[in-house]
Amino acid sequence: MKRSLFLLAASLACAGPVLGALPTSISAEYDLKFSGVVIGHVSETYARNGEAYEIRSVARSEGALKRFFDDEITMQSSGRVIASGLQPLAFRQRRSNSTKGAISATFDWARGVMTSDNGHELTDSPLPAGTQDRVSVLYQFMFVTPTALVSISMSNGRKVELYSYRRVGEERIATPAGAFDTIHYQRVTQGKESQAEVWIAPAHFNFPVRVAFEDSHGLRVEEQVVSLLER
Repeated sequence: MKRSLFLLAASLACAGPVLGALPTSISAEYDLKFSGVVIGHVSETYARNGEAYEIRSVARSEGALKRFFDDEITMQSSGRVIASGLQPLAFRQRRSNSTKGAISATFDWARGVMTSDNGHELTDSPLPAGTQDRVSVLYQFMFVTPTALVSISMSNGRKVELYSYRRVGEERIATPAGAFDTIHYQRVTQGKESQAEVWIAPAHFNFPVRVAFEDSHGLRVEEQVVSLLER
């Protein structure tokens, strides 16, 4: 399992916070659990230097899963920070033990085109304004003010799809990194689409402290923060 499962998004019409009031770096560690058992660990770093940003997410299998799926998945996003938040320029995903699933994408905002490279061919797709990638999407919460219903286009490196989330409440949740007052969002689904949820902490720049994914068969995986450092 990996963080790329969590297809989460946020987009709002309201203006975001002043850039200088936001962190220039974030380091976060997450445990990935299935039925309460840790099956993986995720390490993430976010760094902003002026108008440029870089995000790196590394997910590795642990515990019982490691015996069957001993792998590490790295995703990277880089781009710039504009008035509306993050604007990805490049995205890359790779595995340590296999070339399967490897993908990279570049975002040409002037032309409105995303170019995907799977190692065998290049494919161009339309690039809607405000599109995020799998890594940048959760960090985009830092730049907006949550509303009742949010929608955004997101790319997995191969294609771009529109996702919508509704605000379902406010909750105080306990984690190994401490207790957080959060806003809870849930994906708006139709039919047998997979479900996804995110809990963001307003006192910590709307950073996601818990995310969850449930597939069409009812299998649920949760990712919870175990350490968080903002500077």
